[in-house]
Amino acid sequence: MATDANGLSPGLRVLRQDDWDKWYGTLVRGFGGVPEAAEERELWRSLTECDRSLGIWDGDECVGTAGAFSFRLTVPGGASLPVAGVTMVSVAATHRRRGLLTSMMRRQLDDVRAWGEPLAVLTASEPAIYGRFGYGNAALSLAAEMDTTRVALSVPDGTDDVRVRYAVPADVLDVCEALYARLVPQRPGMLARRPGWERLGVLDPESERAGASPLQCVLAERDGETVGYARFRVKPKWELSGSDGNVIVEDLAALDPAADAALWRFLFGIDLTSKVTVRSRPVDDAWQYLVSDQRRCHPRFQDSLYVRPVEVGAALEARTYQTPVDVVFEVEDAFCPWNAGRWRLTGDPKGASCERTADAADVALSVRELGAAYLGGVSLASLAAAGRVREVRRGALAEASLGFGTAVPPWLPHGF
Repeated sequence: MATDANGLSPGLRVLRQDDWDKWYGTLVRGFGGVPEAAEERELWRSLTECDRSLGIWDGDECVGTAGAFSFRLTVPGGASLPVAGVTMVSVAATHRRRGLLTSMMRRQLDDVRAWGEPLAVLTASEPAIYGRFGYGNAALSLAAEMDTTRVALSVPDGTDDVRVRYAVPADVLDVCEALYARLVPQRPGMLARRPGWERLGVLDPESERAGASPLQCVLAERDGETVGYARFRVKPKWELSGSDGNVIVEDLAALDPAADAALWRFLFGIDLTSKVTVRSRPVDDAWQYLVSDQRRCHPRFQDSLYVRPVEVGAALEARTYQTPVDVVFEVEDAFCPWNAGRWRLTGDPKGASCERTADAADVALSVRELGAAYLGGVSLASLAAAGRVREVRRGALAEASLGFGTAVPPWLPHGF
């Protein structure tokens, strides 16, 4: 398929509502072609923002897809920033290596800028793809498989004051979503969701259970108030020696240490199970400091949230800095050239300003590295050690690296 002088495909257009089925079918095929359960398909239909989605058409055939959900992202300092959640990206195997992905990424970032959203974020099915478009890995997630037959928990004072009770997941959806919303401002990387997204947490098609139970839920309560919840499945297994079931934690949230510990203690104590499996948890998840033996929990980390500054000045002004900074960044951004050049960032824990400047550069980096460091989970000093950031003025790297850090590591609670 040919492209025009701007590199855009002639068949690239905003998604029309009546083209959704064909568009989504192209996406499903791009991810292996296994059809989803009807309830899952209808949820994604309801969440798709057609006016923020793109398709590439070759005649009547859809051969490329890309979307952008509307979220608000917590950034260091607790502010909530409008962002584009890039999603549903695919190119038909019959149309690879024709520039279709680049064409969609070009149009999408232009749109995001026009919408006034200073950041684009995504999770990557293939991490090698998005770096060339300026996305940097800004947050990791933690997974683990805990041997509950050999690992004990030491819980804090007040844990016994928390009552844990079963609840039907769909019946307490509003309660859980309200608790989640209270936690969003407390950690960079968390997403404030539009109505409808809460349904993702209780989506429970049988085809996705892989032999485990239907989704279960417990609430943690104190003095009549809900202070935490956990959603999980149990996968029974029997060996000659007895039961070897697995508790698979899908989601867990708590307002304080005692509520958090009460939920983990419950999960560790479910009958006929010998392990608890978690995935996509924060890298500083508190259970690591409750367990008697971290080694037998087999922790591992994986890339999670990728961040792309679309408007460098607005993005850097939107967050705060844990120590004072006054640094001139030389930013390289070939894909969004309006970001390229020198920016003076002046900030502290109370606020920041970031403006164009003709002053000499203190630190040089690409927009990809700026995105990786933006939420405070990746240090500029670490990126410099890898040769990805260059210190121009002596001492500037340490100043910027300390300033960009955060007391709480970033975490993306769910994919999109």
